[in-house]
Amino acid sequence: GMQHSLLNLLGEKNYGGQTVPQKRIGRNLVDFPKEFVVLDIETTGLSPHRDEIIELSALLVKNDEIVEEFNRLVKPEGEISAFITNLTGITPEMVADAPDIATAIKEFDDFCAGKIVLGHNIAFDISFIDYNLQKHHGLAFSNDFIDSLRLAKILLPQLQNRKLGTLANFFGFNTEGMHRGLKDCKVTHLCYCKFKEIAARKNGSVENFLKGFKK
Repeated sequence: GMQHSLLNLLGEKNYGGQTVPQKRIGRNLVDFPKEFVVLDIETTGLSPHRDEIIELSALLVKNDEIVEEFNRLVKPEGEISAFITNLTGITPEMVADAPDIATAIKEFDDFCAGKIVLGHNIAFDISFIDYNLQKHHGLAFSNDFIDSLRLAKILLPQLQNRKLGTLANFFGFNTEGMHRGLKDCKVTHLCYCKFKEIAARKNGSVENFLKGFKK
């Protein structure tokens, strides 16, 4: 499902005259690793080709503790619409002196280097990150990844939808300031910790739960 649609999204795309092979993408994991990076981006729209990243956020997590934060606003070439400002709280003034995407995406990639990445509907984030890394630096974003939306579907099938806000409300988390990168990263991490508890409770242990997904 998701891996397939992600490959379609990222696969045989033509980046500046180079056809990029499909194997560039990391593996879509169901796992609870000890160390990973939670990531979230904000953009001016839904298309990696037409729209731009305006915020890159990430948390380095080790043994359930957040040990380092990364947060960069990015100055887009185009405008930030009123709709996007309303959604994200990011105004044109806030990004006026921000670095450009070429600078910010490289720092972001360095922060994530060699780590499994976690995000909510992470295919969206990866499509933008990979496109911009390729465009500006000729690099692929090939980290293995975990989609917390996929975990939510497996572990909370009873919910009407599994948007991050819905999950936050379900678990009783404070949702103030959501749709800004770092806040969304923190909420995603909290949901992930809850998913680990649910997986253990429903299956006797996290290990039992994961047995069904190990390749």
